[in-house]
This record gives sequence, C-alpha cells and structure tokens, in this order.
Amino acid sequence: MNTRTPKLLSVDDSKMIHMVIGKAFKNYNLELFYASNGVEGLAVATRENPDLILLDVTMPVMDGVETLTKLKSDPTLKDIPVIMLTAEAGKENVVRIAKIGIRDYIIKPFTEGLIAERVGRILDLQIKGQEEGKAKDLEDAANILVVDDKPAIIEQIKEAASSTPWKIIGVGQCAEGVDYTSKEVPDLILISLSMPERGAFNFYQMTRANARTKSVPIFGMSVKTAIEEQSTAQSMGFNAIITKPLDLGELMNRMTRAMNIDTSKRYFAEDKGVVYLTIPAQIDKFVQTDIGNHIVSKSKEMVESGQEKLVIDASKVSKIDMVIIKLFLQIIKSCRDLGVNYKVVGSSDFAEQAKAFEETKDLELFEDRAKALESF
Repeated sequence: MNTRTPKLLSVDDSKMIHMVIGKAFKNYNLELFYASNGVEGLAVATRENPDLILLDVTMPVMDGVETLTKLKSDPTLKDIPVIMLTAEAGKENVVRIAKIGIRDYIIKPFTEGLIAERVGRILDLQIKGQEEGKAKDLEDAANILVVDDKPAIIEQIKEAASSTPWKIIGVGQCAEGVDYTSKEVPDLILISLSMPERGAFNFYQMTRANARTKSVPIFGMSVKTAIEEQSTAQSMGFNAIITKPLDLGELMNRMTRAMNIDTSKRYFAEDKGVVYLTIPAQIDKFVQTDIGNHIVSKSKEMVESGQEKLVIDASKVSKIDMVIIKLFLQIIKSCRDLGVNYKVVGSSDFAEQAKAFEETKDLELFEDRAKALESF
C-alpha cells in the first residue's frame, strides 16, 4: 500500500496564482485543491482536511483574515498549517494578523521555486516516480543512521525507537557517517545541520553523489532559530527539517512515512470478513493523524473487496477529549461517505457518549462535552 499523498489547498481569487501553484507542484506527489474565496475555501477544507492551506489576504465574499479566524476557531480545522499570500503593500497587515496563527507568509509575485521551497518546509514533498512500489511492514527491520556530535540527541532517538525493530546507528562525526554508508546502505539518515565546517551539507552532497545512497531519505536536524542553515538544507534538497528540541512523536511519524512503512497493522485487523479498528489507550495528535490517514484508504479497500462491517474497539480508552472526538469525526465521516457499517465497542458509558457524538454535527457541542468529560 502506498503512503498517503499530502493535500494542499490554495484559496485565492487569482487564476494566475492557481496556475503558478499548479506548475510548481506538477512533478510532486501532491493533491491540489483550489477555492476562489474564503467561503469556498472553508467548504473544501472541511471536506478534504488538507495538510496545508495557502491563503490569500485580499479576496471577495470572504477575505483571508476572516477565513483564517474561522479556521482557527473550528476544532477540526484549527491545526492545519496556513501560509498567507499578500502583496508587498499588505506585508505589515500579515505580520499583524500572524498572531491569529500562521506558519509563514509569502509576498506576491512569487516564483514556482519559492512556493515549492516554502511548502517543502512544512510538507514532505516527494517527486513523482521516486516512491517505492510497496510499503514495508511495521515489523520489518530498518537501519537508521544518526550523525550528531551531541550524544544526548542520539540517545533520545534510540529511546523513541525502542519499541520498534529498528536499529539506530549513532556516530559523532561526519567522517564516521561516510565510512558507515560506504559499507551499509541505511534506510534513513538524520544529521545535525550544525556539524562543524559545513559537515552536514558536504555529507549530503557525497551521499547524493553515490549511486547506492542517492535515494536514501535524509533529514536535517536544527535548532528552531537557525533559519539560514535550514534554508540551505531546503534548497539543497533535504527530505525534511526536524527542529530541536525534538518532538519525538512527530519524528517517529515522519520517519515511518519517509521509509514508506505501513503502520495500519498497529490499529487494523481482519477476522471472518469483519475489520476491527482498535483505538490505543494513549492517543496524541500524531496517533490521531496516523489513524486518520489510514481510515480513508482502509474504508475504500473494504468497499472494493465487498466488506461492509467495521468494529471500532474503544475498550482501552479511559476518557473522551478533543483528540478522541476529532478522531471519531474522521472515522464516522469516512464510513458514512463510503457506506461502511460501523459499530463502537467499549464501556457502556463510552459507547453511549460516542453515539451521542456521532448523531450531531454541532462541533461546539462536541467541544463543550469534551470539557465536561475531562474526568470521565
């Protein structure tokens, strides 16, 4: 099964801007969606749940500021990163509204290369034709090379991967990394961008020049404030930039995606024609995203193979919060859209609350219930 294709939504009343964006990403595995004003943009965002939104400031019907405000006030949309697009004259206005919550802004006019570079800071862009045909299994072994002169970083990554069969090879010098890759081809490389004498960038060039390692995903690790080295890495073609201090949950999520690992077996199982989805006891936003990414493709697989029954096992869940609610919204929407019959299994109290949640579309009510059930 292929990894999920990222979704990008462009909200702009300019057909020319949409054309530039279309050309910028024509060679990437990326689903593009377009809207000509804020009202259309909100509708598309609700329907498609994009991974990133490009939002113009000046538009008819509903402008970018009002659209951004509504996005950030919607529990199901507020976490979607937004890049604002503005003319030079509107730059100060964008800086002012940045407090509402945007990831970046771009001044018009812009080139195809610039928009691709900025989007690539947020999404893991993959060139068409370079993806592997078959995903690896979560239980398959993998060798991950970590090049960092800070031993604590290597230890953190080893701890994060301790529940997997992955082998973490940590080295403190770029020369050691080069020596390792000359003998073994790792499945993934993480390297600190602050290695002495531009070591990370020289290492990247050597790795890409070697036919054996030219396709190995390479992540650059950098402190958040080191913008210049991050920009250099992006322009060179690093697959991703991971900021320090490390968010280990996000790091694991991005590593599995980069190595094309199928994580669906963590949650889904099949028995006698029935598909079971087990919700883990501990759920954070990355687990929610992981399951949410799988549920659409899994629902489609069920319909195509004639399976119509999904059992959602929530017996391990001890309380309902907004992460659980958002996850249930994704699951329920996918099942209803494709005609999959589903049933929630868990404690009677949980099942009763889940039924109440699925019968209403009032998201404010969802949020109120979540707050009221903090001690559930």
